[in-house]
Amino acid sequence: MEFIRPNINIDFIGRRKMAHLISGTLILLTILLLIFRGGPNYGVDFAGGILIQARFVHPITPDEIREALKSIAMEDSIIQEFGEKGELEYLIRVNKTDIELGGLSGKVKKSLDSMFGEENVEIRRVEMVGPKVGKDLREKALFAIFYALLFMVIYISGRFEYKWTMSIIMAASLALGVYIISALGMSIIWLIVVALLITIGLCWSLRLEYALGAIIALFHDVSITIGAFALTNREVTLPVVAALLTIVGYSLNDTIVVFDRIRENHRRSRSRNLAEVINQSINETLSRTLLTSATTLIVVISLFILGGGVIHDFAFALSVGIVAGTYSSIYVASPVLLIWEGQLWERGATNIKRRGKGS
Repeated sequence: MEFIRPNINIDFIGRRKMAHLISGTLILLTILLLIFRGGPNYGVDFAGGILIQARFVHPITPDEIREALKSIAMEDSIIQEFGEKGELEYLIRVNKTDIELGGLSGKVKKSLDSMFGEENVEIRRVEMVGPKVGKDLREKALFAIFYALLFMVIYISGRFEYKWTMSIIMAASLALGVYIISALGMSIIWLIVVALLITIGLCWSLRLEYALGAIIALFHDVSITIGAFALTNREVTLPVVAALLTIVGYSLNDTIVVFDRIRENHRRSRSRNLAEVINQSINETLSRTLLTSATTLIVVISLFILGGGVIHDFAFALSVGIVAGTYSSIYVASPVLLIWEGQLWERGATNIKRRGKGS
């Protein structure tokens, strides 16, 4: 099925500089937002604390809830409306971890009942995560995202460039680098940043151009999604990390389709300019790319609208990631291959011409 004519010829590569400017601006804004906010807005899963979800029959205000919770020393809670407007559900978040969890649900219910009436209050869930557990979960989540990116790079190197030996060397070098950095006591965030820079440097030095394009595109997609969360002040929780890992896989799948066509077209005519080959390949796969992204996005948006507040952030992350992943496959991953124009690709074309003259 195609809704774009087969002979379409949009000059994507000619607009790559403008696209790179947009991407660079968005990533810079993400970094500035995270610095300004002191990092992502971690949920209870990662930051630790107590989370209570309550539903009320009649309209009330957050200030009234805080007043009711004074009797159990929870008046400094962070209270926000939860779910759709008019549902009268609230999330009550307490940063304290020294409160006794046993019977807490009953204490909160009793405290709210005394002010709003027993028939007006329903406690739907109570969760508590200690600070150490939250820190461990946060570190494991960051490592999960990082290793997902790394293994994708190794796969791309072998899948498109048949450089499994180089991929193994890169993985071993990176593992050694991560071990040394960890031994120096560097924080987990800086460790991953340095490790990503090492990965990009290894891809460059080992001439793994497809892998370099993939890792930059995946980093771009994850960064844009985290930036959207920082901009909207949404919490980063375990379901959101699951969404980020899903985005990594989805974006790579889209990139692989384009890379496959680039490699196929390059083999057919090695003497052609690389920019023309990439442009032709993107146009040939454009219909498939847009159809796949659009149908997936329809499902995710449906989840966001109809799925309820529990999966809002998960669906929101996927929505942003799908759009960013589709964009990066065209404007980020593929143009990175042009770095080697005049080196690997043009060198191959020159060798073919020399062979032709010699024969």
